[in-house]
Formats: sequence, C-alpha cells, structure tokens
Amino acid sequence: MMISYNEFFRNFSNLRDEVNRVAVENRRDPADIQILPVTKTHPKDAIEYAERAGLLSVGENRVQEAAEKSAELPDSSVTWELIGHLQSNKAAQAVATFGRIQSVDSVKLARRLDRFAGEADLILPCLIQVNTGEDPRKFGFAAEGLEKEFEEMLTFENLSIDGFMTVAPLEGGNEVARKAFARLRELAESLRQRFGKELPELSMGMSGDMAEAIAEGATLIRVGSALFGSRT
Repeated sequence: MMISYNEFFRNFSNLRDEVNRVAVENRRDPADIQILPVTKTHPKDAIEYAERAGLLSVGENRVQEAAEKSAELPDSSVTWELIGHLQSNKAAQAVATFGRIQSVDSVKLARRLDRFAGEADLILPCLIQVNTGEDPRKFGFAAEGLEKEFEEMLTFENLSIDGFMTVAPLEGGNEVARKAFARLRELAESLRQRFGKELPELSMGMSGDMAEAIAEGATLIRVGSALFGSRT
C-alpha cells in the first residue's frame, strides 16, 4: 500500500537535510546535488507526490512501466528518466517515453537511440553508463578504452551527452562503492579535458551509498525506498 503524501514529504525533508549535511561536510554546494526519486514498481501516486514536492524528474527502470504511468498522467510535467538497462529492441519506445536515458551502455544502443531521435526530430539527452566497479552483474562500458567509443558517440547528431552514470557493485560495502564513484569522477574529468566538453552530470549513489557518492562529486543521486518506503 502506498504511503501518504505527508509521510512521503517527511521522508523527502529528512533526505534533503541529509544531502545538505553531507554536501557541506565535503565543501560542496547542496544546490549542485539533485535528488532523483525512483518510482519503479510504485503506483502513479509516487509521481504525483514527487511533482507536488517540486521534484522535476523521476527515474524508472522499465520502458513499458514508464509508458503506462505516463499515459495515466497526461497532464504531468515531470521528465521521465530511464535508469535501468535498455534493450536495443525497445529503443524506439524509450525515445518516445523518456526525456533522458541514463543507461546508454553500448555504442550499438547509442546508434539506435540516435537514429530514432532523428526520426522523431529531437535531440535526446543521455548519460553514458560506465561499470567503474567492474561488477560482472552490472551493465555499462568498461572504463578502460572508453575514450575511443566515447569519441564515436560524440559524432551522433541527435544525442546530447550530459555526463555519466554508474551503479556501485553489489558486494564490498561502501568503501568499494566510493572507489567506483571516484573512478567515474576521474574518468569524467579526463574526458572533459580530452574533448573539451562540459559533461556536467555525474549520476551515482542510492539510499545506502549516497554519502560516498556526494563526497566523490555526484550531481544526481537516485533514491527510491528512502522516499516511498519498500516496494510492492
């Protein structure tokens, strides 16, 4: 059963206070860190709660689920962001559903998204997902050798690369997570210098490891259960 809006807003206020505290501790401006509410498996109420609280984007893992919720909320102004793995055969539907794809994890997928975005006459914002924790169960480009693939993706005219995303390894705890986040930050800095691109976004960190992510430069943290409670 979905929690009440008041309970959600209490959770959101507590989370925002914690983000602010960790940011200040790490000499960062809290305004530089965005909270992305992850609404997967929650009913459309979760999106309405987020919008009511002034959150401008929501994260979903599956194309079909997001498309169905979006159809139920025709007047919503939130931006839908895909944070889960995207199969190439769902690329066209993803372009039609999401305002940004955070999980671009292969050149093949980037090429398909570029094609469908071009056919829709739009520029699709996206993030490049990198498996900086080298977890075999996670998707994403390998950090080693990414430069060449990244250079190719920069030639795709209908994609706007905003930055990078990673998911910390499932095992190893927060110390391993922090190393993965630090590696993404270093990789982003290297590619910014190499290609003269801003690439401002670093999407990394969830409820359990957001402090480590903020310390390593996250600009966006993806949070579900800390806002909406456990999933159905």
